[in-house]
Amino acid sequence: MEMIIFIGIPASGKSSFYKELFFNSHIRISMDLLNTRNKEGKLLQYCFETQSKMVVDNTNVTKEGRKKYIELALQNKYEIIGYYFDSNIQDCMERNKSRKDFINEIGIKAKYKELEKPLIEEGFSKIFNVKIVGQKFEINDYEI
Repeated sequence: MEMIIFIGIPASGKSSFYKELFFNSHIRISMDLLNTRNKEGKLLQYCFETQSKMVVDNTNVTKEGRKKYIELALQNKYEIIGYYFDSNIQDCMERNKSRKDFINEIGIKAKYKELEKPLIEEGFSKIFNVKIVGQKFEINDYEI
């Protein structure tokens, strides 16, 4: 089974990427949708019990924040794949202006300051780099 973890600041394209690539194959774990950690925990547990493929569509900007998902995935014998959304803050601020669920500029800047690039050593099987080029997602192997 597979757990995908998205890593990126707000408005970097994570949810759009999910809809484009994983909507028909993976359950979406998102605090934007679930609102509480309790609901998130129940959905994660359900996914593990049913051996469902899932995408953790949160910012996951810190190593510590990713750790709980990685530990649960490893306990449940899941492969863990990371997608790092490589974006600059100006592009995200611009995209944020056209979002339905607009995020405060301070929130975007705060997540950008917290951002820790993912490392294979955290428990990932592989990590991909995602960039928005024009209006399309460009996916490449991740390099630090």
